[in-house]
Amino acid sequence: MRPYIYFLLLFLGYGVSLATCSFFPTNEVWALTTFKEAIYEDPHLVLSNWNALDADPCNWFGITCNPERQHVTKINITGSSLKGFLAPEIGQITNLLKLTLHDNNLIGTIPKELGFLKSLKVLDLGMNQLTGPIPPELGNLSGVTKLNLQSNRLTGSLPAELGNLENLQELLLDRNKLQGTVPAASNSAFSAKMHGMYASRSNLTGLCRSSWLKVVDVSYNYLVGSIPKCLTNLPNASFQGNCLWDKDVKQRPSTQCGAFPSKSHQVPKSKHRPTEDVPKHQKESKPTWLLAIEIATGITVGSLFLVGLRTAFHRCNSKPAIIIPWKKSTSEKEQLAVYVDSELLKDVNKYSRQELEVACEDFSNIIGSSLDSLVYKGTMKGGPEIAVISLSIKEEHWTGYLELYFQREVADLARLNHDNVGKLLGYCREISPFTRMLVFEYASNGTLHEHLHYGEGSQLSWTRRMRIILGIVRGLKYLHAELEPPFTISELNSSAVYLTEDFSPKLVDFESWKTVIARSEKNSGSIGSNGAMCLLPSSVENRHLDIQGNIHAFGILLLEIISGRPPFCKDRGSLIDWAKDYLELPEVMSHIVDPELKHFTYDDLKLICEIISLCIHPDISRRPSMQEISLMLESRIDTSVSIELKSSSLAWAELALSS
Repeated sequence: MRPYIYFLLLFLGYGVSLATCSFFPTNEVWALTTFKEAIYEDPHLVLSNWNALDADPCNWFGITCNPERQHVTKINITGSSLKGFLAPEIGQITNLLKLTLHDNNLIGTIPKELGFLKSLKVLDLGMNQLTGPIPPELGNLSGVTKLNLQSNRLTGSLPAELGNLENLQELLLDRNKLQGTVPAASNSAFSAKMHGMYASRSNLTGLCRSSWLKVVDVSYNYLVGSIPKCLTNLPNASFQGNCLWDKDVKQRPSTQCGAFPSKSHQVPKSKHRPTEDVPKHQKESKPTWLLAIEIATGITVGSLFLVGLRTAFHRCNSKPAIIIPWKKSTSEKEQLAVYVDSELLKDVNKYSRQELEVACEDFSNIIGSSLDSLVYKGTMKGGPEIAVISLSIKEEHWTGYLELYFQREVADLARLNHDNVGKLLGYCREISPFTRMLVFEYASNGTLHEHLHYGEGSQLSWTRRMRIILGIVRGLKYLHAELEPPFTISELNSSAVYLTEDFSPKLVDFESWKTVIARSEKNSGSIGSNGAMCLLPSSVENRHLDIQGNIHAFGILLLEIISGRPPFCKDRGSLIDWAKDYLELPEVMSHIVDPELKHFTYDDLKLICEIISLCIHPDISRRPSMQEISLMLESRIDTSVSIELKSSSLAWAELALSS
């Protein structure tokens, strides 16, 4: 019977080899398109030629294949400012030799699935914004020679499984938030016994096993204990900026080390005795029931072979189906799997839909709307007035990556705490009915845009406008210079400035959710007949989420505030183009001032025009920072009541003389 089984297996292998034809593995194409789906900002459009309908990705940017063009062997996308998550599906590209995503803006955790890349030689995820622990599964990458995770926000202890990387030559883990000791020593007998087994089971290994290790940098973390003897030949700079006991190496002040344990977590000894060797039984004849099973197995395998043969021929004669990850499957089981940090929203209030429905009068009190969202006004029972932003997106367009991005954005907004920045009170996330909402404190006076262009101009006197400007400056200074990492307003304009009852400005970043909506099927674009992604114009125009973009937008906002004119008008064109003839000429500078104003202060106007010119300067290096703008305005703008009375007569006298 046994020769029959062997013959059948041999026949199977021969048949499959005949049926095999040359095509690129669909799982690798799918993994790459899923990687692209997890990227929600691509400012340099480096992934623009990653066509999900192309069965051969070898010509895609950053992709290298083997000479036979059968497998992806290298992914190299560095310094491209990609913002998004590292898709766990990358672990399916098992022939990958190099994965280099250095110097981007990747967030989220490092997928444990990277441990499946057994052929990997180089893993470089340095200079990103990755969080969470280093997966112990990386210890399975036995062939890796370089591991670079520097300059991220990784936490937790160094996994002892890194000691399984026996070919490792370069280990860069500096500038993270890693704790515990440096795993170095190990029990040699135990290590020898465990050699070659699954890495996550080898808990007593250390870096001293890596005989090829030449470069190690674990500086600027929160490591404790002593430097392992096997690593003392390395430069002191490799260990500086930690909480180590070594006095010869510059370490952190003790005040920064007090919160961290001085000893690493010890692996508890097993309470179970090793399993004793079971004596080998002498050979004996097989029972009848076992022979019956072997026969049934042979018949089943033969049937499977015929099905596999037919399928293989069919795949040769037709294009392989490509799974498009942003098109959500009708099957709930096929949703994308992502890793959500359970600690991410632990300090953010979570409201139920029922609570918000009651507060907002059955969601009938709509105070704003757009294609992307609805804004409701409500009052919490015994609490404050609230503004509730509900994302306008259907459940079938929602993916796992959008969910993770939603949670990251909520966590990012929740850390903002300043008098001139809108405060996020909490969020709502429910499955049935599908709900994604944000709850902000309510600013009762509407937006600055409404007051400038649709309200009574007399309500915004010159002094009041100066106070609003100073409040905006203080808010932006906080966001840009006092937060780590800095925070930028997606679309800084008069609609992003909400006013309280006393006209104090509050910066609110509602427009950031356009990025979430843009990743949905209905707004992110469509797949043309040639397979290319057709992006909506706004998807490209709004890619200025940076500090310099905010500085430029602030200059335009200043001009809008003092002139009362919108940034762009069909009849008059761009506000900047209209104002450039007046900004630097004192004799005509007053023509910029909103005609609704009854008086203004000429010195203030001159200073504001100077700052506008600096903010919109085409040379980015000459634009001032918000700290510099704050110093200029705070020291020279007077918003007291007395100055308003003086300016009432003096400003218009100056205007008459200048004309």
